[in-house]
Amino acid sequence: MKAGLHFVDGGTACAEGAIYAGCRFFAGYPITPATSIVEWMAKRLPQKKGYYLQMEDEIASIAAIIGASWAGGKAMTATSGPGFSLMQENLGYAYLTETPLVVVDAQRSGPSTGQATMPGQQDIMQARYGTHGDVAPIAFCPWSVQEMFEFTIHAFNYAERFRTPTLVMTDGEISYMREALQIPKSGEFPVIDRQRLTKKHSSPDEIFLRYEMPRFGDGMNLLVTGSAHRPTGVRDYTPHFHRATINWLFEKSRQAGVALNAEGLDVDVLHLDSASTAVLSFGASARPAYQAVLTARKNGSDVGFVRLKTLWPLPEQRLLEVFANVQRIFVVEMNMGMMVNEIARIAKHATVVSIPKVAGEVHQSSEILDRIMEDESV
Repeated sequence: MKAGLHFVDGGTACAEGAIYAGCRFFAGYPITPATSIVEWMAKRLPQKKGYYLQMEDEIASIAAIIGASWAGGKAMTATSGPGFSLMQENLGYAYLTETPLVVVDAQRSGPSTGQATMPGQQDIMQARYGTHGDVAPIAFCPWSVQEMFEFTIHAFNYAERFRTPTLVMTDGEISYMREALQIPKSGEFPVIDRQRLTKKHSSPDEIFLRYEMPRFGDGMNLLVTGSAHRPTGVRDYTPHFHRATINWLFEKSRQAGVALNAEGLDVDVLHLDSASTAVLSFGASARPAYQAVLTARKNGSDVGFVRLKTLWPLPEQRLLEVFANVQRIFVVEMNMGMMVNEIARIAKHATVVSIPKVAGEVHQSSEILDRIMEDESV
């Protein structure tokens, strides 16, 4: 797509964001509501001299993009809940091997096959804890078609900058909805490219514990393993080396959290300066939640709005500051109550109330407004 104004669905915007970021390899398996991403990448990548692979399943899809990344390319796959489950083992491999790649999860209503074409937000804890072992994910959460484009670029930027898998945790509503998309000209939106390791360092122990990434075929005797390993990549189960690796993964996540805050990509805070009540939400749920806040304020209620742009790493310190003077927090999400537990853990001084919704339905703003007003009348 050329720079300028377009009217597209969220899946198309995501694909265009990936291409803008420099993605030239996509491997995937069609699954609603992520199919529009797959279809558009299949059409567009050959036009950009890139590669699209139709895989036999989601396990093969993520395996293929891991290989493409180690060959030096920017790579992405897209899926929904059941496919995201199948990807977890190889996603863990990608975390331990510090492989930059992007996985988009257009969440449907589950569990299992669930409501295949209906939206949900039931995978957010799978994004955080789905793979076995300790990992520290970076997971963006767009609430508009424009953000589908921009957050996909951010996902690639953070994957390349911190040499790690990153996630775009969208949902069926945002993936399928159509809105205006403003595509910037080439170079107008920042794009970060990989720091390539082009020569051997004086110490071979530096290969893995740094941001520069070696590439297969460059003659560096490269070893990549999902087992515990030394910084050289050589398998080693010694506690000292594995501890250092895991600590390094979490340190990268901490550094990413600092960067997200500095770039304004962690939370969006509106009308909260003197509010005693806050409504927190993310993704598609945040749209009716924000409308409820605007209506409540118009009716004289002192209510503010907080939207999570990034689900993980959860910006705990920033949220503590945001909620310092808040007495009540309503958490709006399309699940039975997942993020609400995290917010209650952080904001211990406040009353935290869950406003959940499942069955593939997005909240109505009137539902949220009624719950806010009901609480105020008590």
